[in-house]
Amino acid sequence: MAVKTVAAVQTVKAAKPYCARYKCIALTFDDGPWPYTPALLDTLKKHKAKATFFLLGRKVANRPELTQRIVREGHEIGNHTWNHPDLTKLPDEEVLSELTSTSDVIFETIGRKPEIMRPPNGATNARISGLTAQLGLPQILWTGSTLDWQARNTKVIAARTLKLAKRDGVILLHDIVPETVKAMPGVLSKLEKQHYKFVTLTTLLQGRTLRGGEIYPPRGK
Repeated sequence: MAVKTVAAVQTVKAAKPYCARYKCIALTFDDGPWPYTPALLDTLKKHKAKATFFLLGRKVANRPELTQRIVREGHEIGNHTWNHPDLTKLPDEEVLSELTSTSDVIFETIGRKPEIMRPPNGATNARISGLTAQLGLPQILWTGSTLDWQARNTKVIAARTLKLAKRDGVILLHDIVPETVKAMPGVLSKLEKQHYKFVTLTTLLQGRTLRGGEIYPPRGK
């Protein structure tokens, strides 16, 4: 009887979510896929790191093989609209079109639809939350943005990423920024020394299921 009890305890321990056992961080890359993405994928593979890519529908349509590679190498894909508009400035039907067309082309490319989305520039409101709820898409924001698209400087981007790093953090980066891609080898090496594990957004959630329209990480009030 005692042996069974010990086995049961071991099973419970084994089932503990990965990020409850390890110091996880989610690196997220927006606006691709782009010609710089393969170099980033090479770096991630070298470091056995997983990431989340929020893709634009029109770029998926132009680079289906690269989109397939992202998924094949174990990364997660999210919907980032077709044309990267400010959704809060569009009428309902255009918001829905931006999202559904992107989900459709991703489905055509990889055989499944994305389960998360990121509003361009983080622009959302109650109306957008309601529309994304209709589509069953949670809204993924971030705990820290590197503003790499403004910096355009490898050392600055690396320093900002390292400063923003924290357990269960969600860091916003862009694989369309070549300096970001160049910064990643050094960033990953330094964060590895701090015992970080690089995981997808879904892994970071530790089994929690987000509701359609829900904002994660939640915004402060």
